[in-house]
Amino acid sequence: MAFTVEMEEWVGSVWHRFITRRASADFPAAQVALAPRQRALALLFRAMGGAGGMGVEAASERDLLLRRSLLQQIAGTCKQAPLAWCDGHNLRLPAQLAVFADAALNQELYRWLAMLAAQSGPMRHWGRDNQRWTRELLQRFPGLVGRYQRLVDAHLQLRPDPAALSADEARLERALRQALREPGSVEDFPRSERAAWPLPLWLYPPLQLASAQAGDLEDAQNELPNTPGEQQGGRKRATRIEERPAKGGLLIVRLENLFSWTEHVDLDRWADDSQDPDAARVAEDLDQLTLSRTRIRKGGGLKLHLDLPPAQVDDIPLGDGIKLPEWDYRQGRLQANFVNLQLLEPRDCEPQPLPARLQTSARRLRRQFEQLRTDRQWLRQQPQGSELDLQAWLDFHVERVHGQCAERGLFMEQRHTRRDLACLLLADVSMSTDAHLNDEQRVIEVIRDSLLLFGETLSAVGDDFALYGFSSLRRQQVRLQQLKAFEQRYNDVTRGKIQGLKPGYYTRMGAAIRQASQLLGGCKRRRKLLLLLTDGKPNDLDLYEGRYGVEDTREAVHEARRMGLTPFCITIDRQAGAYLPYMFGSNGYALIRQPEQLPLRLPQLYRQLTQP
Repeated sequence: MAFTVEMEEWVGSVWHRFITRRASADFPAAQVALAPRQRALALLFRAMGGAGGMGVEAASERDLLLRRSLLQQIAGTCKQAPLAWCDGHNLRLPAQLAVFADAALNQELYRWLAMLAAQSGPMRHWGRDNQRWTRELLQRFPGLVGRYQRLVDAHLQLRPDPAALSADEARLERALRQALREPGSVEDFPRSERAAWPLPLWLYPPLQLASAQAGDLEDAQNELPNTPGEQQGGRKRATRIEERPAKGGLLIVRLENLFSWTEHVDLDRWADDSQDPDAARVAEDLDQLTLSRTRIRKGGGLKLHLDLPPAQVDDIPLGDGIKLPEWDYRQGRLQANFVNLQLLEPRDCEPQPLPARLQTSARRLRRQFEQLRTDRQWLRQQPQGSELDLQAWLDFHVERVHGQCAERGLFMEQRHTRRDLACLLLADVSMSTDAHLNDEQRVIEVIRDSLLLFGETLSAVGDDFALYGFSSLRRQQVRLQQLKAFEQRYNDVTRGKIQGLKPGYYTRMGAAIRQASQLLGGCKRRRKLLLLLTDGKPNDLDLYEGRYGVEDTREAVHEARRMGLTPFCITIDRQAGAYLPYMFGSNGYALIRQPEQLPLRLPQLYRQLTQP
């Protein structure tokens, strides 16, 4: 009997592999993956004019309503297909491509989709828009015509023969073939009850905006058209699970440990009957929803808000909350008084000396930076001095030749000068800093050590500086922890605050940068440096995730520069090259590839940034 069962399973598996292989429309032997090409495609997308705040992510397969052959119906294949699409946050490309029998063509298809997405804009009509984007891309870069023709020729050989289709389907297929060969030549697409075979060379609408009917390509009301082959757009695949809450069970706690029976409360921390403002956005990002039935007790209940700690143990607020604007890239404007920022001081932080493990490094850094306090600086364009200022003399000569001779000093002289400089260091203390770098250190511990050595260094050189940490919990609670203000001395009290830092919540960078810019802008110094120390990209629980947060941070950096500040970001995120150049500029950030070296690298970066 056991042999019979094993034989049936073996025959079934062999049959499944055979029928699936025969019915598949792909070429697994020539398959290429997105993951190793993701960074290169992101660079190509931005180089071709794509939005800098957008990333390249894998797209999930989408359900299709296609006319399948008998073999495909038996095998149950060709129900889904990986399609490329683009929204306001990411360019979604198939995780694997096996469209063509040649792996080189599949790689070329990845590059074509990235370039087409960079050329694209808001989609109003699937067929006409893709033709227009293709035509504009080929006109802008004529060298791509040969590559595009190779992709089209290879794809047309794989498409169904119009002669084998019904009249309506054949007309639609011929229209699509002509649109591929001559982009822009087809204005109206015939209607068909059955969907056309997918076009991997075109972009599709975002998943949540797909239509409920297949085959309709018209847009009578100037809205997003229905996409051929899309099944029940916006709907999700659901899986129901059984939730079995524990009832009764063995009591393994000694009753003597309970003070009284009345203090034992059956509290369900996870059930929440309030409306989640982010539920709709989260549901749109999920491909599969898991449903369960939870029994909720009717009548009275106890409801606690556990997001923030009680006021008795939370940090001490300094004054009322500060209302700040936030940039909405979708509207192209600042939203006034949109964010509430609370300035806080750490609670119950006892004064502490510098830890023993950092004292040797601190002494070495102090010796190096104390020399800057007495460095002799060259002053240019002086009326007299020990050296000739060749640049000033050259400017004078050119002006005299052109008849515009202004009075200027032509000498250089060395003098002892005081550094006219102020710096504010803004440290990211979000919950991501609780992650481990290795078996011995967490990110928050490296940040603490960096702040301590930075404070020791700047107190030695005599520059004005301030230290702050920040995290956030939606726009109503942006927390800015004051470790050292400009008017405060750096001493054991400050060291105690730094060593008491704990990971917070999320990373709403824009509001923190705006408030730090206001604090730094009030300093009476000629040069003002705003340093941001972070381990990741901007994010929060609400709309701040993705491109929204990147665009707001970028606008806050531009505002700081318009105030005369010099913002600079220092990060340990290895993926920072995908978003920091867009926010801070190509020369506005530094990546520390060995995070454990951050405490020593931070003072050296400061010295390089503040050299005259």
